[in-house]
Amino acid sequence: MPMPRSSALRDYALRRLLLMLPTLLGITFLVFLLCQFVPGGPIDQMRMRIAGAGDFGETGSSGAHRASSVDIPETDLQSLKRYYGFDEPILVRYATYLGKLATLDLGDSFRYTLPVEDLIISRFPVSVYFGLIAFLLTYSICIPLGIVKALRHKSHFDNITSVLIFLGYAIPGYALGAVLLGLFAVQHDWFPLAGFESQGFADLSLMGKIGDRIHHTALPVICYAIHLFAFMTILMKNSLLENMSADYVKTALAKGMTWKRAVFGHALRNSLIPIATSFGNNISLILTGSLLIERVFGIPGMGLLFFEAITARDYPVVMGYIFISSALLLLGNLLSDLCVAIADPRVRFGE
Repeated sequence: MPMPRSSALRDYALRRLLLMLPTLLGITFLVFLLCQFVPGGPIDQMRMRIAGAGDFGETGSSGAHRASSVDIPETDLQSLKRYYGFDEPILVRYATYLGKLATLDLGDSFRYTLPVEDLIISRFPVSVYFGLIAFLLTYSICIPLGIVKALRHKSHFDNITSVLIFLGYAIPGYALGAVLLGLFAVQHDWFPLAGFESQGFADLSLMGKIGDRIHHTALPVICYAIHLFAFMTILMKNSLLENMSADYVKTALAKGMTWKRAVFGHALRNSLIPIATSFGNNISLILTGSLLIERVFGIPGMGLLFFEAITARDYPVVMGYIFISSALLLLGNLLSDLCVAIADPRVRFGE
Protein backbone atom coordinates (compact mmCIF):
# COMPACT_ATOMS: atom_id res chain seq x y z
CA MET A 1 0.00 0.00 0.00
CA PRO A 2 1.49 3.39 -1.00
CA MET A 3 2.61 5.73 1.75
CA PRO A 4 0.74 9.02 2.27
CA ARG A 5 2.26 11.76 0.15
CA SER A 6 3.26 13.90 3.16
CA SER A 7 5.05 10.95 4.79
CA ALA A 8 6.87 10.12 1.56
CA LEU A 9 8.04 13.74 1.22
CA ARG A 10 9.22 13.79 4.83
CA ASP A 11 11.15 10.54 4.49
CA TYR A 12 12.68 11.69 1.21
CA ALA A 13 13.81 14.97 2.79
CA LEU A 14 15.38 13.12 5.72
CA ARG A 15 17.25 10.75 3.39
CA ARG A 16 18.57 13.68 1.38
CA LEU A 17 19.68 15.52 4.50
CA LEU A 18 21.59 12.44 5.67
CA LEU A 19 23.25 12.09 2.26
CA MET A 20 24.42 15.70 2.45
CA LEU A 21 26.89 14.85 5.22
CA PRO A 22 29.18 12.55 3.18
CA THR A 23 28.86 14.91 0.22
CA LEU A 24 30.01 17.86 2.32
CA LEU A 25 32.83 15.75 3.74
CA GLY A 26 34.01 14.92 0.23
CA ILE A 27 33.87 18.56 -0.87
CA THR A 28 35.71 19.86 2.17
CA PHE A 29 38.40 17.19 1.89
CA LEU A 30 39.11 17.94 -1.77
CA VAL A 31 39.25 21.69 -1.18
CA PHE A 32 41.37 21.25 1.95
CA LEU A 33 43.78 19.03 0.02
CA LEU A 34 43.98 21.54 -2.82
CA CYS A 35 44.70 24.41 -0.44
CA GLN A 36 47.68 22.55 1.01
CA PHE A 37 49.45 22.37 -2.36
CA VAL A 38 48.63 25.81 -3.77
CA PRO A 39 51.67 28.12 -3.40
CA GLY A 40 51.42 31.52 -1.76
CA GLY A 41 50.36 30.59 1.77
CA PRO A 42 51.14 32.75 4.81
CA ILE A 43 54.75 31.53 5.05
CA ASP A 44 55.37 32.17 1.34
CA GLN A 45 53.85 35.64 1.71
CA MET A 46 56.14 36.35 4.65
CA ARG A 47 59.09 35.40 2.48
CA MET A 48 57.85 37.80 -0.19
CA ARG A 49 57.53 40.66 2.26
CA ILE A 50 61.06 40.00 3.46
CA ALA A 51 62.22 39.99 -0.17
CA GLY A 52 60.32 43.22 -0.81
CA ALA A 53 58.10 41.55 -3.40
CA GLY A 54 54.79 42.66 -1.88
CA ASP A 55 51.74 40.42 -1.53
CA PHE A 56 51.53 37.16 -3.43
CA GLY A 57 48.27 38.03 -5.14
CA GLU A 58 49.64 41.35 -6.43
CA THR A 59 52.93 40.09 -7.91
CA GLY A 60 53.88 37.95 -10.80
CA SER A 61 56.36 35.17 -11.32
CA SER A 62 59.31 37.50 -10.68
CA GLY A 63 58.07 38.19 -7.14
CA ALA A 64 57.60 34.49 -6.50
CA HIS A 65 61.13 33.81 -7.77
CA ARG A 66 62.56 36.47 -5.46
CA ALA A 67 60.66 35.05 -2.49
CA SER A 68 61.88 31.52 -3.19
CA SER A 69 65.45 32.66 -2.66
CA VAL A 70 64.71 34.05 0.82
CA ASP A 71 65.71 31.77 3.69
CA ILE A 72 63.98 31.87 7.07
CA PRO A 73 65.95 30.47 10.03
CA GLU A 74 64.92 26.89 10.70
CA THR A 75 63.77 27.59 14.25
CA ASP A 76 61.61 30.48 13.08
CA LEU A 77 60.30 28.39 10.19
CA GLN A 78 59.24 25.59 12.53
CA SER A 79 57.58 28.11 14.83
CA LEU A 80 55.62 29.54 11.91
CA LYS A 81 54.55 26.10 10.76
CA ARG A 82 53.43 25.25 14.27
CA TYR A 83 51.56 28.56 14.57
CA TYR A 84 49.66 28.01 11.31
CA GLY A 85 49.20 24.28 11.94
CA PHE A 86 51.43 23.17 9.05
CA ASP A 87 53.65 20.99 11.22
CA GLU A 88 51.17 18.07 11.27
CA PRO A 89 50.40 15.55 8.49
CA ILE A 90 47.58 16.51 6.13
CA LEU A 91 45.13 13.93 7.48
CA VAL A 92 45.74 15.08 11.04
CA ARG A 93 45.18 18.70 9.99
CA TYR A 94 41.98 17.73 8.19
CA ALA A 95 40.74 15.80 11.26
CA THR A 96 41.46 18.88 13.39
CA TYR A 97 39.56 21.03 10.91
CA LEU A 98 36.55 18.68 11.03
CA GLY A 99 36.62 18.75 14.82
CA LYS A 100 36.41 22.53 14.78
CA LEU A 101 33.80 22.46 12.03
CA ALA A 102 31.58 20.24 14.19
CA THR A 103 31.47 23.09 16.72
CA LEU A 104 30.84 25.67 13.93
CA ASP A 105 34.40 26.95 14.31
CA LEU A 106 35.70 27.79 10.83
CA GLY A 107 39.11 28.86 12.08
CA ASP A 108 40.84 32.24 11.98
CA SER A 109 41.61 34.27 8.90
CA PHE A 110 45.31 34.53 8.04
CA ARG A 111 44.76 37.99 6.60
CA TYR A 112 42.40 39.62 9.09
CA THR A 113 43.35 37.53 12.18
CA LEU A 114 39.63 37.31 12.95
CA PRO A 115 37.33 34.28 13.21
CA VAL A 116 36.13 33.29 9.75
CA GLU A 117 32.53 32.97 10.95
CA ASP A 118 32.60 36.60 12.12
CA LEU A 119 33.85 37.75 8.70
CA ILE A 120 31.17 35.75 6.91
CA ILE A 121 28.42 36.95 9.25
CA SER A 122 29.46 40.56 8.61
CA ARG A 123 29.42 40.11 4.81
CA PHE A 124 26.52 37.70 4.40
CA PRO A 125 23.65 40.23 4.89
CA VAL A 126 25.01 42.42 2.08
CA SER A 127 24.97 39.55 -0.42
CA VAL A 128 21.54 38.48 0.82
CA TYR A 129 20.25 42.03 0.34
CA PHE A 130 21.34 42.28 -3.29
CA GLY A 131 20.60 38.66 -4.09
CA LEU A 132 17.05 38.60 -2.74
CA ILE A 133 16.12 41.87 -4.45
CA ALA A 134 17.43 40.50 -7.75
CA PHE A 135 15.70 37.17 -7.11
CA LEU A 136 12.29 38.71 -6.31
CA LEU A 137 12.44 41.13 -9.21
CA THR A 138 13.44 38.36 -11.60
CA TYR A 139 10.64 35.96 -10.68
CA SER A 140 7.98 38.67 -10.42
CA ILE A 141 8.77 39.88 -13.94
CA CYS A 142 10.11 36.90 -15.90
CA ILE A 143 7.12 34.59 -15.27
CA PRO A 144 4.47 37.09 -16.49
CA LEU A 145 6.76 38.19 -19.33
CA GLY A 146 7.36 34.60 -20.41
CA ILE A 147 3.61 33.93 -20.38
CA VAL A 148 2.90 37.02 -22.51
CA LYS A 149 5.68 36.10 -24.94
CA ALA A 150 4.27 32.59 -25.32
CA LEU A 151 0.72 33.86 -25.89
CA ARG A 152 1.99 36.44 -28.42
CA HIS A 153 4.56 34.17 -30.06
CA LYS A 154 6.21 35.64 -33.18
CA SER A 155 4.56 39.03 -32.65
CA HIS A 156 6.55 42.29 -32.76
CA PHE A 157 6.51 42.37 -28.96
CA ASP A 158 7.94 38.85 -28.79
CA ASN A 159 10.63 39.54 -31.39
CA ILE A 160 11.81 42.81 -29.82
CA THR A 161 11.90 41.45 -26.28
CA SER A 162 13.65 38.28 -27.50
CA VAL A 163 16.51 40.36 -28.92
CA LEU A 164 16.91 42.20 -25.60
CA ILE A 165 16.67 38.98 -23.61
CA PHE A 166 19.29 37.18 -25.71
CA LEU A 167 21.60 40.18 -25.35
CA GLY A 168 21.13 40.00 -21.59
CA TYR A 169 21.81 36.27 -21.62
CA ALA A 170 24.99 36.69 -23.68
CA ILE A 171 26.55 39.54 -21.68
CA PRO A 172 28.20 38.49 -18.38
CA GLY A 173 26.98 40.43 -15.38
CA TYR A 174 30.44 41.73 -14.46
CA ALA A 175 31.03 42.97 -18.02
CA LEU A 176 27.69 44.74 -18.01
CA GLY A 177 28.64 46.24 -14.64
CA ALA A 178 31.83 47.72 -16.08
CA VAL A 179 29.84 49.24 -18.96
CA LEU A 180 27.16 50.67 -16.66
CA LEU A 181 29.77 52.16 -14.33
CA GLY A 182 31.63 53.76 -17.22
CA LEU A 183 28.44 55.20 -18.69
CA PHE A 184 26.36 56.21 -15.66
CA ALA A 185 28.99 56.69 -12.93
CA VAL A 186 32.05 58.04 -14.74
CA GLN A 187 30.61 59.94 -17.70
CA HIS A 188 27.35 61.24 -16.22
CA ASP A 189 27.94 60.86 -12.45
CA TRP A 190 24.38 59.62 -11.93
CA PHE A 191 25.36 56.69 -9.72
CA PRO A 192 28.20 56.02 -7.27
CA LEU A 193 31.30 54.20 -8.46
CA ALA A 194 31.43 51.69 -5.62
CA GLY A 195 30.30 50.80 -2.15
CA PHE A 196 27.12 49.93 -0.32
CA GLU A 197 26.36 53.33 1.21
CA SER A 198 27.63 56.90 1.11
CA GLN A 199 29.82 58.60 3.67
CA GLY A 200 27.73 60.12 6.42
CA PHE A 201 25.01 57.53 5.87
CA ALA A 202 24.31 57.34 9.62
CA ASP A 203 23.51 61.08 9.74
CA LEU A 204 20.85 60.92 7.01
CA SER A 205 17.12 60.94 7.65
CA LEU A 206 15.07 57.81 7.12
CA MET A 207 14.03 58.84 3.62
CA GLY A 208 17.59 59.93 2.92
CA LYS A 209 18.91 56.51 3.94
CA ILE A 210 16.33 54.76 1.74
CA GLY A 211 17.22 56.97 -1.22
CA ASP A 212 20.96 56.48 -0.68
CA ARG A 213 20.57 52.72 -0.45
CA ILE A 214 18.49 52.64 -3.66
CA HIS A 215 21.13 54.82 -5.32
CA HIS A 216 23.81 52.25 -4.49
CA THR A 217 21.58 49.26 -5.28
CA ALA A 218 20.23 50.01 -8.76
CA LEU A 219 23.21 49.14 -10.98
CA PRO A 220 24.44 46.06 -9.04
CA VAL A 221 20.93 44.57 -8.95
CA ILE A 222 20.66 44.89 -12.73
CA CYS A 223 23.91 42.97 -13.10
CA TYR A 224 22.90 40.39 -10.49
CA ALA A 225 19.58 39.71 -12.22
CA ILE A 226 20.31 40.07 -15.94
CA HIS A 227 21.49 36.52 -16.68
CA LEU A 228 18.95 34.79 -14.43
CA PHE A 229 16.18 37.03 -15.75
CA ALA A 230 16.95 36.15 -19.38
CA PHE A 231 17.23 32.43 -18.66
CA MET A 232 14.00 32.22 -16.64
CA THR A 233 12.02 34.23 -19.20
CA ILE A 234 13.13 31.96 -22.04
CA LEU A 235 12.45 28.89 -19.92
CA MET A 236 8.95 30.08 -19.01
CA LYS A 237 8.06 30.92 -22.61
CA ASN A 238 9.35 27.68 -24.13
CA SER A 239 7.77 25.55 -21.43
CA LEU A 240 4.36 27.17 -21.89
CA LEU A 241 4.60 26.91 -25.67
CA GLU A 242 5.37 23.20 -25.38
CA ASN A 243 2.42 22.57 -23.07
CA MET A 244 0.02 24.67 -25.16
CA SER A 245 0.66 22.33 -28.08
CA ALA A 246 0.38 19.17 -25.96
CA ASP A 247 -2.34 16.60 -26.61
CA TYR A 248 -4.12 17.14 -23.28
CA VAL A 249 -4.70 20.82 -24.16
CA LYS A 250 -6.04 19.87 -27.59
CA THR A 251 -8.30 17.30 -25.97
CA ALA A 252 -9.61 19.87 -23.49
CA LEU A 253 -10.35 22.29 -26.32
CA ALA A 254 -12.09 19.53 -28.32
CA LYS A 255 -14.38 18.88 -25.33
CA GLY A 256 -15.52 22.50 -25.34
CA MET A 257 -13.18 24.07 -22.77
CA THR A 258 -12.35 27.70 -23.45
CA TRP A 259 -8.87 28.58 -24.62
CA LYS A 260 -8.24 30.78 -21.58
CA ARG A 261 -9.18 28.03 -19.14
CA ALA A 262 -7.17 25.40 -21.02
CA VAL A 263 -4.05 27.57 -20.92
CA PHE A 264 -4.27 29.03 -17.44
CA GLY A 265 -5.99 26.09 -15.79
CA HIS A 266 -3.93 23.25 -17.23
CA ALA A 267 -0.95 24.25 -19.39
CA LEU A 268 0.36 26.95 -17.06
CA ARG A 269 0.65 24.69 -14.02
CA ASN A 270 2.68 22.10 -15.93
CA SER A 271 4.80 24.92 -17.38
CA LEU A 272 5.82 26.01 -13.89
CA ILE A 273 7.52 22.67 -13.19
CA PRO A 274 10.83 23.63 -14.91
CA ILE A 275 10.72 26.93 -13.01
CA ALA A 276 10.31 25.01 -9.75
CA THR A 277 13.22 22.75 -10.69
CA SER A 278 15.66 25.67 -10.70
CA PHE A 279 14.08 27.58 -7.81
CA GLY A 280 16.24 26.21 -5.00
CA ASN A 281 19.48 26.33 -6.96
CA ASN A 282 18.92 30.00 -7.83
CA ILE A 283 18.35 30.86 -4.18
CA SER A 284 21.54 29.13 -3.06
CA LEU A 285 23.66 30.81 -5.73
CA ILE A 286 22.23 34.27 -5.02
CA LEU A 287 22.72 34.03 -1.25
CA THR A 288 26.46 33.41 -1.59
CA GLY A 289 26.98 36.55 -3.67
CA SER A 290 28.55 37.09 -7.05
CA LEU A 291 32.34 37.20 -6.92
CA LEU A 292 33.03 39.32 -10.00
CA ILE A 293 30.01 41.62 -9.72
CA GLU A 294 30.85 42.49 -6.12
CA ARG A 295 34.44 43.03 -7.19
CA VAL A 296 33.42 45.44 -9.98
CA PHE A 297 31.10 47.48 -7.74
CA GLY A 298 33.20 47.22 -4.58
CA ILE A 299 30.31 45.69 -2.64
CA PRO A 300 31.49 44.31 0.72
CA GLY A 301 29.64 41.00 0.37
CA MET A 302 30.44 37.30 0.38
CA GLY A 303 31.66 37.30 -3.21
CA LEU A 304 34.21 40.06 -2.62
CA LEU A 305 35.36 38.35 0.57
CA PHE A 306 35.96 35.14 -1.38
CA PHE A 307 37.81 37.02 -4.12
CA GLU A 308 40.08 38.70 -1.59
CA ALA A 309 40.66 35.38 0.19
CA ILE A 310 41.74 33.69 -3.05
CA THR A 311 44.04 36.58 -3.90
CA ALA A 312 45.64 36.57 -0.46
CA ARG A 313 45.65 32.75 -0.19
CA ASP A 314 43.57 33.06 2.99
CA TYR A 315 42.78 29.35 3.17
CA PRO A 316 40.46 29.37 6.22
CA VAL A 317 38.20 31.96 4.55
CA VAL A 318 38.25 30.01 1.28
CA MET A 319 37.32 26.82 3.13
CA GLY A 320 34.57 28.56 5.10
CA TYR A 321 33.05 30.14 2.00
CA ILE A 322 33.09 26.90 0.01
CA PHE A 323 31.61 24.96 2.94
CA ILE A 324 28.72 27.40 3.33
CA SER A 325 28.08 27.75 -0.41
CA SER A 326 28.17 23.95 -0.85
CA ALA A 327 25.73 23.46 2.02
CA LEU A 328 23.40 26.08 0.52
CA LEU A 329 23.65 24.45 -2.90
CA LEU A 330 22.74 21.02 -1.49
CA LEU A 331 19.84 22.51 0.44
CA GLY A 332 18.80 24.34 -2.71
CA ASN A 333 18.73 21.07 -4.65
CA LEU A 334 16.49 19.57 -1.99
CA LEU A 335 14.24 22.63 -2.07
CA SER A 336 13.99 22.34 -5.87
CA ASP A 337 12.88 18.71 -5.60
CA LEU A 338 10.25 19.62 -3.02
CA CYS A 339 9.02 22.49 -5.20
CA VAL A 340 8.66 20.09 -8.13
CA ALA A 341 6.68 17.70 -5.92
CA ILE A 342 4.33 20.52 -4.93
CA ALA A 343 3.88 21.68 -8.53
CA ASP A 344 3.49 18.18 -9.97
CA PRO A 345 1.36 15.74 -7.92
CA ARG A 346 2.47 12.88 -10.18
CA VAL A 347 5.94 12.94 -8.60
CA ARG A 348 6.49 10.09 -6.16
CA PHE A 349 9.47 9.68 -3.86
CA GLY A 350 9.17 5.99 -3.12
CA GLU A 351 7.18 3.83 -0.80
